[in-house]
Amino acid sequence: MTQTRPLRGLLLFLLTLGMFFCYAQRGTLAPAAPFMMGDLHVSAAAMGVLFSAFSWTYLAAQIPAGWLVDRWGFARVYAGGFAIWAAATALTGLSETTAAILLTRLLSGLGQGAIFPASNRAVATWFKASQRGAVTGVYIAGNRLGQAAIVAIGPFAIAAFGWRNFFFAAGAAGLVWLIPWLLLTPRWEPEPPSVETRKVSSGSLRLLANRNMAGIFFGFFAYDYAWFLYITWMPGYLRLERKFSEREMAIYSAVPLVIVSVVILLAGMAGDYLVRKGMNEVTARKGLICAGLLIACLIVPAALVTDNFTSAVLLGISVAGLGLAAPNAWALTQAVVPKEFVATASGMQNLGGNIGGALAPAVTGIIVQQTGSFVAGFVLTGVILVAGIVCYWVLIKPAPVASAPPTPVHA
Repeated sequence: MTQTRPLRGLLLFLLTLGMFFCYAQRGTLAPAAPFMMGDLHVSAAAMGVLFSAFSWTYLAAQIPAGWLVDRWGFARVYAGGFAIWAAATALTGLSETTAAILLTRLLSGLGQGAIFPASNRAVATWFKASQRGAVTGVYIAGNRLGQAAIVAIGPFAIAAFGWRNFFFAAGAAGLVWLIPWLLLTPRWEPEPPSVETRKVSSGSLRLLANRNMAGIFFGFFAYDYAWFLYITWMPGYLRLERKFSEREMAIYSAVPLVIVSVVILLAGMAGDYLVRKGMNEVTARKGLICAGLLIACLIVPAALVTDNFTSAVLLGISVAGLGLAAPNAWALTQAVVPKEFVATASGMQNLGGNIGGALAPAVTGIIVQQTGSFVAGFVLTGVILVAGIVCYWVLIKPAPVASAPPTPVHA
C-alpha cells in the first residue's frame, strides 16, 4: 500500500492538471470570440457554429475512445489525445478564415474525446469506491479552474498580445504536461491490458440497451447543454446583452467558475459521506445530481430580471448547481457499471452530454440572431434541465447495468 500511495497522489495531481489544461484550451474561443467576430467579420450565428464544432468530433470520439481505453489502457490513450488537442489549440492562432477555425476546433474535439473515459477508468482502477466522489470532485474541479483562468486572463492577454498569440501560448503551455505523464505511464500501466481483459471489454456495447445507461445518457445531455451554454456564451451574454465592460465581463465570467470548483469538491465529499453513512450509493448520488440541476434552473429568472447585478448573481448560483451535480454524475456511472466497462460507459455518458454541448451554443446563437436577445435561449435551457432531472430520478435504479468478473482496485 505504501508503495502505491505516491503513485495515486501523482495520478490525481496529473489528472487534475490535465483537466485544467483541457478546459483552458477548450475555452480559449469564448474570450476571443468578441474580438475575432470583429477582426474576421464572423456573425453571431457563425460563431455559434464554431463554438459547437468542437462538440461534433468530441461526441463522435466518446464511445471509440472509451473502447480504446478499456482495451489498451487509460495512460497511453490519454497522452495521444492530449498531444492532438494542444497542437490544434496553437494552430488556431494561424487561422485566417472561418473554415480554418472550424478545422482546428474539430481537431481539438477529437483529441479531447479521450479525457473523461480515461480519467474515469483511472479512478475506477486506482481508487476505492468510498473515495471516488471526492477524487472525481478534485479532478473535475481542475476543469472549472481551467475555464475560470482562461476567461479571467483571456481578455487581458488578448488586449495586450492579440488573439493569435493568445492561442499560440495556450497550446504550447499544455504540452509541458505530457513530460511527467509519459515518464510515469510505465508505473501506472507496465503493460497494456491483457488479452482476457480486452475480450471482456468487447461486450461493453451491451450497455447501449440498458435503462440505467439511458438515464445517464439523457440526464447528462441536460447537464452539458446548460454547462456548454455557460462556457461558450457567458462572456458574450455579459458583453452583448448586459453591456458589461471587458473588466466586468472577465470578473463575472471567472468568479462563478472559481466558486463552482469549491462546490464540486464539497459535492464529491458529500456523496461519499452519505454512502459511508449507509445510504444506497445510487440514491445518494441521484439526489445530489437532481438537487444541483434544480438549482441550475435559476438561469431562467437570470434572463428575465432587469438588474444586471442580480442577473449575474443568479447565473453564478445556477453554475454552482451544476457543480453540485458534476462529481456525482461521474461517480454514479462508476457505481452502476463494472470497472471493465467504465471507460466505454463514460464515453456513452459524455456522448449524451456533448450532443447537448453541440446543440446549446449553436441553438443559442441562432436564437440571438433571430430575436436579438438571449432570453428565449435561457428559458429553453431551464426546460431541458427539468427534463434531465426526470431522466436521472426515474430511469436510473440502484442495480448494476451489466455483470463482469471484478477487477481488483490497487491496494
